Amino acid sequence: MTTDIVDEAQRSLLGSAGTEVRWIMPDGFLELPFEADDLDELAERLVELAQQALPGATEEVQLQYAAMCAANYDEFIEAGVQYAGFVTTEVDGVRCTATVSVSHMDLDERAGSSPTGFIASTMRHIELGQVGEVHLPCGPAVTCVGNRPASIDGSLTRSGQDEPIWTSFIQVQIPVSNGTVLLLEMGTPTVEGWDVFSAMFAGVVKSVRFFDEQGTPLVMPG
Repeated sequence: MTTDIVDEAQRSLLGSAGTEVRWIMPDGFLELPFEADDLDELAERLVELAQQALPGATEEVQLQYAAMCAANYDEFIEAGVQYAGFVTTEVDGVRCTATVSVSHMDLDERAGSSPTGFIASTMRHIELGQVGEVHLPCGPAVTCVGNRPASIDGSLTRSGQDEPIWTSFIQVQIPVSNGTVLLLEMGTPTVEGWDVFSAMFAGVVKSVRFFDEQGTPLVMPG
C-alpha cells in the first residue's frame, strides 16, 4: 500500500482459496504501509507517513508518531489487519479524524450453515454494541455500532501524558464461503465527524465485491 494521500481508488486483497475482495476508498486517506520488503523500508515509509500526517510538527514529534504507528503492527498482524488508513478533515469548523481498517480472519467452525446468524448472536452475547444484519451487494453481513475506550499517546498531547478518549465505531463482518470473515471497521474519537464518517464508511462497505480466481463476481450466501 502507498503512504500517499490517494484519490478515490479501488483496493484489493487476495484471501484464501483464491478469493479476491475489492473495495473503493474515498479520496483524502493516508494509508499505512503493509508491503515493505524489510524493517528498514517500513521505518522509512512510516517516517514519510508521519511527515504527511503532521506537516507542521517538529522532526522529533514526527519520529514519535512514526514509532507509535510501528508499535501497532504486532496487533495488526494478530488481528489479521491487511489494510489501515486514516483521514482528517474539518466538520463545522472542528478538526475531525477517522480510521478505516480491513481484516481477514478465520470463521469460527461452530458457525455451521448460518454464519451471519452465528456472528450476530455472538456479538450480541458479548455486548460489543448495537448489532444488526444487512444485505450488501456482495452478500449478507453483520453490523455493530458502539463505543470503546482508547488513549492518545503522550507524545502527541500538550500535557505529555497519555490521555483517555472514547472511540465510536462501526464494524461490519461479512462471512466468506471459503471459511473466513472479512471485517471492515471505521472508528473516530471526534463525535462532530460521526455523521460524515459513517456515511463515508457506508459507501466503502457497499463497494465491497468478491471475485474467484477467474475474475468472476461472487455473492456470498451468508
